[in-house]
Amino acid sequence: MLPGMATFSIERSATIAAAAEVIHALVNDFHHWTQWSPWEDIDPALERSYAGPEAGVGAHYAWQGTRKAGQGAMEITGSEADVIRIRLEFVKPWKAVNQIEFRFAPAGAQTAVTWSMSGEQSGLMAIIGKLMPMERLIGKDFEKGLARLRIAAEAT
Repeated sequence: MLPGMATFSIERSATIAAAAEVIHALVNDFHHWTQWSPWEDIDPALERSYAGPEAGVGAHYAWQGTRKAGQGAMEITGSEADVIRIRLEFVKPWKAVNQIEFRFAPAGAQTAVTWSMSGEQSGLMAIIGKLMPMERLIGKDFEKGLARLRIAAEAT
């Protein structure tokens, strides 16, 4: 780690009354994220673009919006029955590259879903991270997203 850099990791879990395959499909296809992503209502005029395969490894999603929504892209880098890995790149309002994982594990007739994100903060974001840790910045967003994912999966 370079001087002035800090690493972070955040994780949230929820148990959802749906088969892992159903939940996996909602995460594995970026077109479905409008149903459950906690950031979908930040900017009603958000511009979205999709590239690559419809779902799974190589699927790509990019967005551009207001200053609050910013600009960035995601690409699925790994997709197996029990885990989906995503590379998340922010372009605006600041530059960052983070790793996201969604894990799916049987929990009786339900599925335990764990959403995690890790990365490095440098420059201004490293300073902000000391004052306002990522846990506090986006923890509630992860909880909101998992609650919305539960609603979408259980309605399927």
